Amino acid sequence: MEETNQTQQPKPKNHMVMAIISTVLPLVTCTFYGIVPGIVSIVFASQVNSKYKNNNFEAAQKNSKYAKIAWIIAIVITIAVLAYYAYMFTVHGEEFMKEFTKAMEQQKSLQ
Repeated sequence: MEETNQTQQPKPKNHMVMAIISTVLPLVTCTFYGIVPGIVSIVFASQVNSKYKNNNFEAAQKNSKYAKIAWIIAIVITIAVLAYYAYMFTVHGEEFMKEFTKAMEQQKSLQ
């Protein structure tokens, strides 16, 4: 009679909501660099419940941990890219607008 294996461990969080948010956010903000870790997070998050139901508690906990790490990485990358874009726009925004206006005028003259 093995009672040590019969104890039910608490179910770890699967982090699916944040995994999805961290995958959609780069798409919405057009940064795209955070998509890969976001997808990785979804994959790990989707495995947590099935591993737990199969009494593979250690694997469920690892997948939960990896899903959390991946969505955090995705969010950090997205925020870093947005900060870079904001910095570049504030520093070089006027120069960009001059070049853009010049290109638009050239396009009009070709028509």
